[in-house]
Amino acid sequence: MNITPINLQFNNYKFSFRKSEKTSGTNSLEKTPSKDSFELSVGYVNDLHGQTNNMMRILSGLKGDLILSGGDNDIGDEKNRHVHDATAEFLNLAGVRATALGNHEMDTKQGDLQETAKKYNGDILAINLTQKPLESQSADDVGNFDKADINEFIKKSVVVNVKGEKIGLIGTTPVDLTERATHPDYHKDCSALDLEKTTELIQKEIDELKKQGINKVILLSHLGMERDKEVAQNTSGIDIIIGGHTHELLEGIKDDENLIYSASGEPVIITEAGKDGKHFGKLNVTFDKNGIITKAQNNLADTSLFHRNLIHQYMFNQILGEPEQVGVISYAPPAPKSLMEENPHANFMCDAMLNEMNADIALWNNSGTRNYFKEGAIDSSDIKEIAPFADNISVAEVSEKTIVDAFRTAVETSYNSHGNKPGLLAVSGLEYTISPSKKTLIGMNFVDKNGVKHSIDINNPREDKKYKVVADSFIMSWGKEYGVLAREEECTEYPFNKAHLACEYIKHLNKPVEINQTGRIHFED
Repeated sequence: MNITPINLQFNNYKFSFRKSEKTSGTNSLEKTPSKDSFELSVGYVNDLHGQTNNMMRILSGLKGDLILSGGDNDIGDEKNRHVHDATAEFLNLAGVRATALGNHEMDTKQGDLQETAKKYNGDILAINLTQKPLESQSADDVGNFDKADINEFIKKSVVVNVKGEKIGLIGTTPVDLTERATHPDYHKDCSALDLEKTTELIQKEIDELKKQGINKVILLSHLGMERDKEVAQNTSGIDIIIGGHTHELLEGIKDDENLIYSASGEPVIITEAGKDGKHFGKLNVTFDKNGIITKAQNNLADTSLFHRNLIHQYMFNQILGEPEQVGVISYAPPAPKSLMEENPHANFMCDAMLNEMNADIALWNNSGTRNYFKEGAIDSSDIKEIAPFADNISVAEVSEKTIVDAFRTAVETSYNSHGNKPGLLAVSGLEYTISPSKKTLIGMNFVDKNGVKHSIDINNPREDKKYKVVADSFIMSWGKEYGVLAREEECTEYPFNKAHLACEYIKHLNKPVEINQTGRIHFED
């Protein structure tokens, strides 16, 4: 039996405005006749990251007069075409009217993104995304990287009619879009405007909407929580921000947290429902005749409490393929809360790669781990959600020095970057030690198949000492976050990915599996 949002508690909040010379005295709740009020319920999601199992559960509970997304619904490049199709199917089934353009929507080539946009019945919005005209780019780049005119399928804003009221929707993509690009070459012709310019464009768009008599505006934002606050405080006319990007879990309505006051002293409510579709939300608001929110309720629902509808399961299986039952997980710990913690779920995936490929060392980036093992029966779709990227397995002989350099870069970059990305590397066949206070690598051991540890001198790593390393092709050869481990021509690439190897490994173990692979990362100061 499905649990519906009606059983969940809402937080009620009546607003009293802060004093502002620009605030009209007619905005007080007491002076708003009930007959002039307008009630709106907004169902919302954000940062689903292609988690199709959670999407199916969300379909059982997501409700609202208007359904919106803060972006990052999708994940993966053009090799993840089936995931893109399933994401578009979810957005349509859920009735998501519009979505912000997240950075993960830009994982793929523009032509592939355009294909997804064609299958989505709603609108993708980003007021601050710019692109060089295709005719000004080299023909080789346009052809090799499957360029497309983004202005044909990404809009700045739209106006929707809900229960007889016109509501303006404006969208933003993250200002750090190019920094988050998994394939920078795909979108060299694109850039996101900085926050100041983005804020100016939002205000201009609001002003244009006002000229059309529209006094209710919702911003679909993938800027992140702190930037959303800045936009709310430095504009006038936004009522609601459906946020994303920083994976905040914003429960209820709290002053100065997700209730912010605009430049004209009016309330702006910000929502964000965490990440990976583990939660979704419903925001109920009451507007007065001037389009000002006077009352609101914000609720988050736990996706795990909802069941997958068999019809939806069938529809998704037609796109993704029928999942295969592979085994049973007898024990699984909670997922780590930080990318700077050791992740036993990711370590187990490394064990699968190492054993199935008979390698010396296996590596996986912590930020690529998008879900975690759960106790009970497990199938191939569950594992696919842990490792959703479709990058093929790559094997190469890699020098000790190259490995040490990659780990040193990963540790230092992760400690010094926003959100600690890309995170500590999960490993099999290695142990390493880091100093959190110095934010650096301080030790490393190779662990052979007999469990014997061999010390690696990280200050003088050998270039002539080689190890058979297995990783996905993205980590091995793209070099975006760690440096190149081995060039593509030096690698043997296989026509399967980590998820496939994990399924095979669990089947070969032929017994209930415990996820307890820890002790591979040590922290010393």
